[in-house]
Amino acid sequence: MAGLEVLFASAAPAITCAQDALVCFLHWEVVTHGYYSLGASDQPGPDDKKSELLPAGWSTNKDLYVLRYESKDGSRKLLVKAITMESSMIINVLEYGSQQVADLTLNVDDYIDAEHLGDFHRTYKNSEELRSRIASGIITPIHEQWEKASSISSPHREFPPATAREVDLLRIPPPHPHTSRQPPWCDPLGPFAAGGEDLDPFGYPRGGMIVDPLRSGFPRALIDPSSGLPNRLPPGAVPPGARFDPFGPIGTSPSGPRPDTWAVMSPMLEWKEHHRAPG
Repeated sequence: MAGLEVLFASAAPAITCAQDALVCFLHWEVVTHGYYSLGASDQPGPDDKKSELLPAGWSTNKDLYVLRYESKDGSRKLLVKAITMESSMIINVLEYGSQQVADLTLNVDDYIDAEHLGDFHRTYKNSEELRSRIASGIITPIHEQWEKASSISSPHREFPPATAREVDLLRIPPPHPHTSRQPPWCDPLGPFAAGGEDLDPFGYPRGGMIVDPLRSGFPRALIDPSSGLPNRLPPGAVPPGARFDPFGPIGTSPSGPRPDTWAVMSPMLEWKEHHRAPG
């Protein structure tokens, strides 16, 4: 407990009762947590100065002790009041900035030997327990509440507006004219372009509603324009590469024979006609 004995020695002339010794210990614990003493009243005065020692007149009133403190970085200010109630002491602490309050009640006889106030080594009892109760009952709650209030009042960090790529990861990227290879898709259509293929069956340049097997872009077999007809179409009826819908299932032939098969079929028909039964 470095510093407590020096503090006790400097305040020894004013320590005349057990309550004085307990307030001296309380002051030392507050100072070790990064505070300076300012004065012995609840209002600032012309004689206030930062010090690790107890201020003048701190033990004048044995029923009510009043001490003010300020943190070393100046961010927090405490008002400590210790009220004597028979053999107990009620300690109240107010943090000015956040208006947070903490309190602690101690039994003086548990920690102070009133018969040996002149001997520092015999004055205090259960010192570690006393330190723990002051820290957990006063210091820690005040610090936690102050930090919470500071985080709420501090301005939020401003972030730059998100780009289109960050908002929509599925968005098609714009074309890059400087690259050697262009993406295979076009730019996204406008919101009013939906259904344009229905209004334009030929759909130039995006493609329309008509399914043209001749222009699918895939390798295809030759299609007989006469598929599904009883007779073959005359030559030139369907220009090469013309867009048309087949008359029947692809791959079927007309019911009549093809012109190039008549040379083979004519002798057979003549033989059947010659041997047909009379009548």
